[in-house]
Amino acid sequence: MTNIPPPAEELRFLDAELRQLDARRAVLLRRREWLVHTLRAAAVQRPAQGPGATPPGRPVGAGAVARRPEATAPGVQNVLLVLGGVLLTVAAIAFTLVSWGDMGIVGRALVLGALTVGALSVPVALLRRGLRSTAEAVSGLGTALTVLDAYALHEVVFADADPVGYAAAASAVLAAAWASYGVVTSALVAPPPTTAAAEASAAEGGSAGGGARLGPRHPLPLAVATAHLPLLLWAIAVGAGPRTLTAVLLATAAGGTAVALRATLVPVRVVAVVGALGTGGAGVLSAGLLCWSAADPGAAAQAAALLVLAATIALMASRFVPNPDVAMGAAWLAGLCLVAGAGGVLWVSVPGEWTVPGCLACAIALLAVVRTPLSRPMRQGLVRASATVQGLAVLWAVPLVAGSLLGPTARGARLWSGAPRDIRDAVFTDVPWPPYASTVPLVLAVVAGVLVVAGRGTARHPVATVGALVLGWTAAFVLPAVLGLPYEAGLVAQGAVVASALGFAYRAGRAERVLSALPLTALLLALVTSVDLAFLSLTTETATISVLATLTVLFGAVGRHAGLAPFTTPAALGYATAAACAIGASAGWQPHHTALLVFVVPVVAALIASRPTGSRATVPVEATGAAAGLLACVLSATDLPTLALVLSLGGVVVAGTALRRERRPAGYAAAALFLLATWVRLLAWDVTTPEAYTLPVTVSALIVGFLRRRRDTAVSSWAAYGGGLAVTLLPSLLAAWDDRHWLRPLLLGVAALAVTLAGARHRLQAPLVLGGGVLALVALHELAPYIAQVVGALPRWAPPALAGLVLLVLGATYEQRLRDARRLREALGRLH
Repeated sequence: MTNIPPPAEELRFLDAELRQLDARRAVLLRRREWLVHTLRAAAVQRPAQGPGATPPGRPVGAGAVARRPEATAPGVQNVLLVLGGVLLTVAAIAFTLVSWGDMGIVGRALVLGALTVGALSVPVALLRRGLRSTAEAVSGLGTALTVLDAYALHEVVFADADPVGYAAAASAVLAAAWASYGVVTSALVAPPPTTAAAEASAAEGGSAGGGARLGPRHPLPLAVATAHLPLLLWAIAVGAGPRTLTAVLLATAAGGTAVALRATLVPVRVVAVVGALGTGGAGVLSAGLLCWSAADPGAAAQAAALLVLAATIALMASRFVPNPDVAMGAAWLAGLCLVAGAGGVLWVSVPGEWTVPGCLACAIALLAVVRTPLSRPMRQGLVRASATVQGLAVLWAVPLVAGSLLGPTARGARLWSGAPRDIRDAVFTDVPWPPYASTVPLVLAVVAGVLVVAGRGTARHPVATVGALVLGWTAAFVLPAVLGLPYEAGLVAQGAVVASALGFAYRAGRAERVLSALPLTALLLALVTSVDLAFLSLTTETATISVLATLTVLFGAVGRHAGLAPFTTPAALGYATAAACAIGASAGWQPHHTALLVFVVPVVAALIASRPTGSRATVPVEATGAAAGLLACVLSATDLPTLALVLSLGGVVVAGTALRRERRPAGYAAAALFLLATWVRLLAWDVTTPEAYTLPVTVSALIVGFLRRRRDTAVSSWAAYGGGLAVTLLPSLLAAWDDRHWLRPLLLGVAALAVTLAGARHRLQAPLVLGGGVLALVALHELAPYIAQVVGALPRWAPPALAGLVLLVLGATYEQRLRDARRLREALGRLH
């Protein structure tokens, strides 16, 4: 069955098709005009080539190359026409300004009138013959002559008139004349319409603006541009005030908007849009400045009425513009103008701190358009305007929030300097209090409520909920400082915020092993508030210890949640460490005594981390415990016995951690801690013998190497025993060279001999080389005095003779020595 649309829909479809046909016809006419010019140019060039000229397409010679012209014929023609029109215009201006006084009034009128009429009438004949470029140039000269006619008329007839007023009247007359000229020439040049076109024209109401323009292109855009001047020039001429000038600008913008909405020609629409945006933007800025700088509510209301006018113009444009994006932008601008007008009135009518809440109330009122039958782009634009105002209101609260966050950090430089009068003095000691900040919590709470209501039942509900949570936390965070609560009450309020955020995170993430955005955000807010509260409590000893202990308990209690534990348990351990330091400082303990109290935290962290594997909190807890242990070492560094005790306790804790299957490599760290503890204890006892420090390392390393080689026989002796042997042999060798007593070299030599024999027995390269090398050097050290005596007793010629003899023997047996060295290297290489 044939689907016949309603008459209105069918008429709209036919209108669209006819507009497409008209546009296509205009394109084909321009193409035909270019082809006609091209053929005429070719006909002019062909006789000039002569009878003996080479036919087109055939090369002149063997080396001939076809050249493309650097400029097309239509381009050259347009340049010549534009240049000719400019020169004629310049000549007309010179005639009018310079030679005007040499002729009588009748002659002057006849000359300019004849030139203007001729320049405006000739384009019609040129267009009918298809000479559009020439017609455009001549018509441009005619429009320029009309401006000169207006100037001449002012000089002759209206010389005593106000120049600005005359310019307003002349611009209005010229705009009307140019618009009439464009419409009339298009009607005279247009071909007789076909039956279908006539029916379409009748259906469209006989609009002269529909279809393709066949007359000159510039008169109508020039008329629209000039039409923006009369009202403004008239207002300036009569000495209008700022409000009148602003109203004139907005009225001009309204006219430009109407033309832009009704015009079908693209150049006219572009000029109208640019003019409307320029005059409308200037009018809106002027109205806003007048509204917000008014001295009394009456003046502010008058300026606000101008902003309402601008909003009305923008809404009308949004109602009729076909582009949805442009319509939404116009509605957004209208909403901002309405809120700005209301805000300007509030600025002079109510106290300053209530201006932003008033603007916020107006912005929330704009959200009522969601329930109205307005078009979707208009509703979206007004809603976005409301969102923009709400965002600006939130930005207005940033100084207070930033001061509340950063202000307490300055307390770290004045530890326990005494409790301030109230919480505001504690927070804003070194930060200025922002002006008009008393209504910030109200603004933040209202915006949070709007987010909750707006996001309910939509796809953006999670994002809106997170934003509402952040804004609600911010309102609660700055509320104690805004209310000026006493210092102790302010601390309790901040602690309540921390507890509330942790409770919300616990409830929101109860069924989640991996936290989503909402509980993670609540947890982050709790952490930020707790850090700020900790800094805020540094005014007195009691407040510091109480707050740190409370934070430890709060975060430790929430740490039972598997998803929150990776964040809350390390935070609890960190606050426990700070509390231990605060207790030690408050009790007047020495730092190394406080270190023993701090070391309780690594012990607790090791116990927490020893829970069944698979917890995501294990690594953060262990890292926090290690940091606390390092702090304990730093605090005990001033007392070596206490440092040795702390290191040994750390070795015990790490050794206990290494008992777990997944933490077996921690045994190396435990051994290192025990070794460091031993060294520190020896250093505390003033032990200077190097073997006391190196032998424990050697014994431990040799045991580890032995066990390693038992599991993997491919491990080389250097990897298993080289490091452990070198740790003792090399420092002892250096000490033996400076030791004048015989015991150390003897013991070192015996040890080196034993190592060498063990290496030879088990065919191990590292003990053999290290032991043999050290043994040889010890022997050399012991024989050095006797060698020196022998060398001193010999004649002076004996050493050179002995050296020469040695060189002769080496030279004679050089090849044999190389073979012996090669065998020795191969024998060593066969060792493990």
